[in-house]
Amino acid sequence: MFVKEVMSTDVKTVRSTDTVKDAACVMNDSMIGCLMVLSGNGGIEGIVTERDILVDVVAEGKDPCSVKVGDIMTKDLVVISPENTLEEAADVMTQKTIKKLPVVQGSKLVGIVTATDLVAYEKDLIEKVADLLTISPMKRIGG
Repeated sequence: MFVKEVMSTDVKTVRSTDTVKDAACVMNDSMIGCLMVLSGNGGIEGIVTERDILVDVVAEGKDPCSVKVGDIMTKDLVVISPENTLEEAADVMTQKTIKKLPVVQGSKLVGIVTATDLVAYEKDLIEKVADLLTISPMKRIGG
């Protein structure tokens, strides 16, 4: 099975100039754990996760109304193609210790696939993803 068969295509986005409070509201309203950060021309600048907000803003006592997404987002993204297999996606997640993979075709964001997506759609990958989910502490590279 391929990434394109399970990825979410309704990717929620923010700009790096948006406040962390605005990003948190979008995540909360959409019941998701991350947002892709896009530039003014629609290019991908990074990803911001719930963990980024907790560690870099809440735990530090910073004001989410004044901190910008660009100040806490992960800029060095690990991405995958929609043509990759789910096993390849699981391998990347496990090797990089991340749970969320932006799906890119050329330079265009076309979706996102998460560890939860992999578990839901491919029972055979549970063991690989289980290893990822039990690693502690998680690296903060996109989630």
